[in-house]
Amino acid sequence: MSRTYRKPADLPAAIPVFPLGGALLFPRATLPLNIFEPRYLAMVDAALASHRLIGMIQPAAMFGPNAPLEDDRPPLSRVGCAGRITAFQESGDGRYLIVLTGIMRFEAGDDLAAGAPYRLVRANWNAFAHDLIQDVALDNSARTRLMGALESYLRRGDFKADWSEVESAPLDALINSLAAGCPFANSEKQALLEASSLEDRCTALISLLEMERPGQGGGYVQ
Repeated sequence: MSRTYRKPADLPAAIPVFPLGGALLFPRATLPLNIFEPRYLAMVDAALASHRLIGMIQPAAMFGPNAPLEDDRPPLSRVGCAGRITAFQESGDGRYLIVLTGIMRFEAGDDLAAGAPYRLVRANWNAFAHDLIQDVALDNSARTRLMGALESYLRRGDFKADWSEVESAPLDALINSLAAGCPFANSEKQALLEASSLEDRCTALISLLEMERPGQGGGYVQ
């Protein structure tokens, strides 16, 4: 089932949220998730029965993508991104395998009493109404600068990448993929998410890629 969102009023005033450090979703990008905790299984059930939307958002203070939380309702970052469930599969061991497609960013408001084990927050969409409009294409100089910064970053960190895929990827998809997939600090990823436009995100991403990042081991950038 597909749906077109034309304006902020087309989205619900409150959405369930999945607080997860290091996991970013951007408008028109996709994020696969393996859901196994009972509260988030219930959240997916509820979303499928209604608007199919889930808000991905980082906890406000977290030292790494796998850092333990002191409680199950940590303070949330100011901004998250709502995704629509566009693929759903049940595993044989009680898990849900879903794919979220990013729709629009939101400012997280008050927690609401949902009478459910997952969190429901008031979502303010107004600041990100432009997310519903296709990003203006960037010129070739932006790609050239990004590719140069990425090549230097990979060489410095002894990373490897499938360069043919990198070169053939649409620029907006490449920017969002690198912003989500590179091992930046959660605070840096949050800054990339909150960038006002694709051009601003590209500029911030280039700055991060150009920074010296001592102490990183080898890896693979997808």
